[in-house]
Amino acid sequence: MTQLSLRETFPLLQRHEGVWEGWYRHIDENGVQIDAHRARLICRIPDETPNIYHQTNHYTWENGDTEVRDFKGEAYEDKLIFDNNIIKGWAAEEPLDENRRTMMLHWTRCGEPDIYLYEMIQLSDCGQFRARVWQWLKGGQTIKRTLIDEHKVSDEWRGE
Repeated sequence: MTQLSLRETFPLLQRHEGVWEGWYRHIDENGVQIDAHRARLICRIPDETPNIYHQTNHYTWENGDTEVRDFKGEAYEDKLIFDNNIIKGWAAEEPLDENRRTMMLHWTRCGEPDIYLYEMIQLSDCGQFRARVWQWLKGGQTIKRTLIDEHKVSDEWRGE
């Protein structure tokens, strides 16, 4: 596979660069909310590595618990490939979306290879809001969904 610049290959992903805040809500297969927490995401394409997407997620729960997850993906042809200690999978812009709002992702989480996820990300036309849905599947059956609503708090991720 040929390595490419993310800015050339993924113009939609480039619009996701910045700092985002919002909520993650996990829903079980019966529609019951089983978790909710705040999130602050730093999404960046560093100038020194233009084929790398770097995202750092800061999660905060109401009880004061926190967690930070940091991962990178690398651009190859028409996909962003993730292969790190958190997830293995891919992301791509949806070519059938003539409005250029949609990205699709597929991955497995390390330590849970029998569970796979599909994510759809919708970016608003103004670039200030994102709606994301994760479908968690095991054996072809949905076991959970994650609903994520975010707003961009800054285009500038440097210094975060």
